[in-house]
Amino acid sequence: QVQLVESGGGLVQPGGSLRLSCAASGSIFSINAMGWYRQAPGKQRELVALIIRGGSTNAADSVKGRFTISRDNAKNTVYLQMSSLKPEDTAVYYCYANYWQNLEVWGQGTLVTVSS
Repeated sequence: QVQLVESGGGLVQPGGSLRLSCAASGSIFSINAMGWYRQAPGKQRELVALIIRGGSTNAADSVKGRFTISRDNAKNTVYLQMSSLKPEDTAVYYCYANYWQNLEVWGQGTLVTVSS
């Protein structure tokens, strides 16, 4: 199994930056992809960005050019660097991992609020 622990949410002003971290533990070798989803109030959960085992990345059009996903293999950690934040980025951000034979696990969620 894989476990995920997130950190880094909080309150930031529009135009500001924030970095989220997601540390994985357990069967690290079986992870196929890790990344972030978000869910704003009254909306469905949506993909933000993913990083695949080989290192390729995938991001939502709404965050391209502003958010960057990266990973530190030595720390088993994936990061989401968020810049030029907008009020519409306000959401609960969930770390996500796909592992083994298409099993899925979610983090507990961390709230990001973009407001002046």
